[in-house]
Amino acid sequence: MILGLYCPDIAQNAGTCLRTGACLGVPVHIIEPAGFPVGNAAFRRAGMDYLDHATFVRHAGFGAFQDLLRREARRLVLFTTRADGSYLDFAFRPDDALLFGRESAGVPEDVHAAADARLIIPLRPNLRSLNVAVAAGMALAEALRQTGGFPGAADRR
Repeated sequence: MILGLYCPDIAQNAGTCLRTGACLGVPVHIIEPAGFPVGNAAFRRAGMDYLDHATFVRHAGFGAFQDLLRREARRLVLFTTRADGSYLDFAFRPDDALLFGRESAGVPEDVHAAADARLIIPLRPNLRSLNVAVAAGMALAEALRQTGGFPGAADRR
């Protein structure tokens, strides 16, 4: 399982995702360009000392990220407000790449079209979206729950 952030706008959200990835043992992939200089200094406030335990990979663009997905035979699962299917009804696989769009604009049409699955987190009527770091945490938790991927999960069976 990997967590991807498409051209994130807000360093604190990316830092929170890195902290979540560190705690859950999931690498975070950042697809550039970002709305801030990508690096530890930008993430330090939200990521705190967890960044030393985080694995993050930078991609120069979506094409580079797609190359990685092809090489590793990963399925691209896009979380978007333009989806019909709920993430709660989806069967995740351990090799999935969960992708979240930029806070200001989501993802462009070519990225939307490239996804193997497009999912939504159901919300109350008339509300647009969750904070990207919150949404990523919710989605990652469900995917790890389904696949037994939480750290130490095998010990609890």
